[in-house]
Amino acid sequence: MLIHFTLQARHLLCLLMIGLTPLISGCEEKPAPTTLERVRDEGALRVVTRNSPTTYFQDINGETGFEFELSKLFAESLGVELKIEMADNLDDLFERLNQPDGVALAAAGLVESPGRKDQARFSHSYLEVTPQVVYRSGKLRPTHPKDLPGKRIMVLKGSSHAEQLTALKSELPELQFEESDAIEVVDLLRMVDEGVIDLTLVDSNELAMNQVYFPNVRVAFDFAEPTRVAWTVAARDDDSLLNEANKFLDRVIKNGTLQRLKERFYGHVDELGYVGAYTFAQHLQQRLPRYEKQFRKTAQDQGIDWRLMAALGYQESLWQPEVTSKTGVRGLMMLTQRTAQAMGVANRLDPAQSIYGGTKYFAHVKEQLPASIAEPDRTWLALAAYNVGSGHLEDARELARKEGLNPDKWLDVKKMLPRLAQKQWYSKTKYGYARGGEPVHFVNNIRRYYDILSWATQPQLEGHQLADSSLHKPAINKTPPKEELAPM
Repeated sequence: MLIHFTLQARHLLCLLMIGLTPLISGCEEKPAPTTLERVRDEGALRVVTRNSPTTYFQDINGETGFEFELSKLFAESLGVELKIEMADNLDDLFERLNQPDGVALAAAGLVESPGRKDQARFSHSYLEVTPQVVYRSGKLRPTHPKDLPGKRIMVLKGSSHAEQLTALKSELPELQFEESDAIEVVDLLRMVDEGVIDLTLVDSNELAMNQVYFPNVRVAFDFAEPTRVAWTVAARDDDSLLNEANKFLDRVIKNGTLQRLKERFYGHVDELGYVGAYTFAQHLQQRLPRYEKQFRKTAQDQGIDWRLMAALGYQESLWQPEVTSKTGVRGLMMLTQRTAQAMGVANRLDPAQSIYGGTKYFAHVKEQLPASIAEPDRTWLALAAYNVGSGHLEDARELARKEGLNPDKWLDVKKMLPRLAQKQWYSKTKYGYARGGEPVHFVNNIRRYYDILSWATQPQLEGHQLADSSLHKPAINKTPPKEELAPM
């Protein structure tokens, strides 16, 4: 009897175990989500970066910067929101990247180096830069690494440049340099400019973007061969997000999106020479405060960034209200008599009226462009039309269309504008000859001035870092001379 019960019990137990099998298997832990899945589940791509003109900064219009714009496009391709975090320094950046549940990506102008292999893995490259030694004009120029010992040198702590100098110390034991985690590239360049240090190392793109602020800074020599800038993910992460980033970068390289982004941020950085940079810095301090309030008020009324109009005014007259050209255009915004009359300007030499007329005219030109032209190309093409005329701009756009280029993109149209001065091309256009090279330089100069004003007046810097160097002294609370703010 006992044996029979035991057999039944065993039979029931077996049935019970079979019945519970799905439940037991259902309780097994699911595989952890991949990095890419986690990003999509959260609906956000968390990116850590640095605050600099080449990476990310905020102005009165919001967030911008090369790395920001590229990261934003990547987030959009993933169908998620971009969330930016700013690191205090490079050590902080890599710490944030490698924290559990930390940021997903670092987009901060980073170059791959041996010392970073344990901290991160790098994406495909999207920019090539050259590390350069910079010095102050008027000092003895070093031309070779052997000239560095005995100099006061400072670089960013944790940077690839610190690695490179450490490697050089094995050959030149007398070489000394300091690392700092309390500064950024712009601070290093200022220190060289002011003679606080003798030398620093920066990448060529950062020097090109920042040099205009520091006219005493010069390139001594290229310290090493060009290196590749890339995004990074944490060393511990799986390949899912990195693979997706590589696909995205390959795609934007192939379809021209990356080139257009490079052109937007770097295509005009060489427009100002050392003399032009120094002169602009002086005028920014000495002349702009007289007219800044009027630029701000008038541009706000027209729905335009005041700094763009200030840049346009500087290109036209160097902020001089009584200038008259050989062709008869006059005033701070250099209005023709016809344009002044059309905009309701009675006195072209009155700076307030001139700023009003120029801003109103620019807004009109911009509004007349085809609806298919989106920003920022709409602004750059409007500036070209402001300079050369809407008819000639349309001729250049038509030439671009016939060449298989995009007539709505400044990058493509500016290739065609110089053709308007060549008979083989202008003879085929509706409006004929034009000095087509001029609007190209005109737009590029204004974009450079605008970049400087945007960086110098961003909220976290205005009245602090750049203002401390006398680059820009805001005139928001200052009252310009009465005649300069005369009502229309």
